[in-house]
Amino acid sequence: MGFKASVLTLYPEMFPGFLGYSMAGRALENGIWSLEAIQIRDFANDRHHSVDDTPAGGGAGMVMKPDVLARAIDSVDNQYPRLLMSPRGRPFNQKMAHDLKDRGGVTLVCGRFEGIDERVIEARNLIEVSIGDYILSGGEGAALVVLDSIVRLLPGVMGNSQSGEQESFEAGLLEYPQYTRPQIFEGRAIPDVLTSGNHQAIEKWRKDRSEEITRSRRPDLYAIYEKNNRKA
Repeated sequence: MGFKASVLTLYPEMFPGFLGYSMAGRALENGIWSLEAIQIRDFANDRHHSVDDTPAGGGAGMVMKPDVLARAIDSVDNQYPRLLMSPRGRPFNQKMAHDLKDRGGVTLVCGRFEGIDERVIEARNLIEVSIGDYILSGGEGAALVVLDSIVRLLPGVMGNSQSGEQESFEAGLLEYPQYTRPQIFEGRAIPDVLTSGNHQAIEKWRKDRSEEITRSRRPDLYAIYEKNNRKA
């Protein structure tokens, strides 16, 4: 049984989106993972299929109704983690992607408008997750990003398992620079060490460059990396 993803959205036609292509698309076709996009509006009871209402206390915009969204969530028959894509959520990272991959599935709730009623977040134990400190028009883009990060970790998705192990964030560092032929491009040469055949020297160069890049670009990550290595 493959990894099961369920997405609750007002725009199911957005899925699988770019996940229908390349490695993720082939894995979807091969049953390594499955995707169910559920239309939240189908769970509205009134003749207009209303999914939102004015915010209690006044203010701009509209808020997604808790009763409609709760029925949509309850229609998903699984015990997988329920994530709500939200700018106020905990930052999504590589560790979370690994943890969700190991759970065998995930339910992703995509908000719209000004957000969703707080009571359904509490009543359905939704875990709020953010992909960055910026605002999107809805949760669909964030849900696709989260799924992409998880799916590529599933066994059989990536052609070379080492590719995933050596990427940014896997070891707490940003990835080292990559090069390929031609040997000279616009006067810039591939570093000699990478064509030396000395694998020990290559590994050291890559580790040094990863540390250097992380230190300069993400000092927050580098501080954690240093702390973890001191403990080790």
